[in-house]
Amino acid sequence: MQASRARYRVVPLAIGLAVLAYVQRVAISQAAGPISRDLHLNKGDMGLIFGAFGLSYAVFELPMGLLADRIGVRRVLLQIVLAWSLFTALTGAAWNFVSMYWIRFAFGAGEAGCFPNLTRMLSVWLPARERVSAQSLMWACTRWGGAATPPLVLAIVSVFGWRWAFVAFGLLGVVWCGIFFAWFQNDPSEHPSVNAAENELIRSTRNLQILTGPDHDWLSVLLTKQVAVLVLQYFCFSFVWYFYVTWLPTYLREARDQTPAHAAALSVLPLLFGGFGSLLSCVIPMRIPRRRIAFYGFLGAAILLFALTRVQAVVPAMLCMAMASFCSDLTMPISWNACVDIGGSYTATVAATMNMLGNLAGFIAPVVGGFILQRTGGHWNPLMYLMVGASMLSAVCWLYLDPSPPHRSPEAALETIRAAADLEAGSQ
Repeated sequence: MQASRARYRVVPLAIGLAVLAYVQRVAISQAAGPISRDLHLNKGDMGLIFGAFGLSYAVFELPMGLLADRIGVRRVLLQIVLAWSLFTALTGAAWNFVSMYWIRFAFGAGEAGCFPNLTRMLSVWLPARERVSAQSLMWACTRWGGAATPPLVLAIVSVFGWRWAFVAFGLLGVVWCGIFFAWFQNDPSEHPSVNAAENELIRSTRNLQILTGPDHDWLSVLLTKQVAVLVLQYFCFSFVWYFYVTWLPTYLREARDQTPAHAAALSVLPLLFGGFGSLLSCVIPMRIPRRRIAFYGFLGAAILLFALTRVQAVVPAMLCMAMASFCSDLTMPISWNACVDIGGSYTATVAATMNMLGNLAGFIAPVVGGFILQRTGGHWNPLMYLMVGASMLSAVCWLYLDPSPPHRSPEAALETIRAAADLEAGSQ
């Protein structure tokens, strides 16, 4: 019997949600100008508002990952997508700093758990050889969705105002929930479109994943050195990345003297090039160690960000930033697949922990950026040097980090699958 291909339908579902999540979180950076004017906010205020999302996202990330490992992706994703869509729409109802801060805090809590749940969904529905490709494609599309957001938001805000723009973005999440609810099941074997051959193809990889994970509880897994280094490199990566979706339009207008329209167009470049980096990551030959790709990717990003501070012309400077994003995003599928390799049956928990630290950086980075700008009178280079240092630290982490399980040969893996099948047959 030839295997059905129902598993491939989870990939557009994952990509659709990932793109939606990025569009909704990036939108506020482009709307920062009119929001600041209407609500009378200074840069320190906007830095705190940018950081509110990252703080709540970080706080609620681990509980959402644990919940997915226990009750399943379907229930968790439906709840969190509906919640964050509501608060996206309510962003348009904010009337002062306090209301905007708490609405964005609640929005971040709603988005918490999105990507750990998507990682678990792909790990359960896709064989191992297809999982990295799906991760690469998903992260590429999220970057391109984020890249398309600045001109899209600028156009919508210009026509309808920033308040109604957020209402429209919130409605998109409700549409996704309807499609997801109608089709998705936690277990592929329970889906009517999955035949026996496809279910066996998926199940063999899932058995391997569960049996090769650490024989410890979730807390023991999180306290390993591998997880500690994994989350540290992702924290530093995110510290840099959040600049692209928070302060970049302001940087282009103030430090590079660009009009709002030109700033929106140039803001596309880091996320656009980052998408290409994520996509390229899956086509690099597997014989090249992933840790080597990550190390040189972060090293290249640090060099390019430093070069940016020495370039006066705006287009070459933005190409430096775009290539820095390209280099660092080579590591995105590698980091998220490492959560599967290290976490095993605790994949969503490890992924949630990594993303929790990443979004803690999402809180710290814009707040620190706003503080630096306030204290230096709008001097941007100190913030750039901090981003260079973060990229260098990420590179150093990959000198130690090696998520691949070298102690297991293909023959041993096959034996594990056979043992799992025998165990299951004996229990029936």
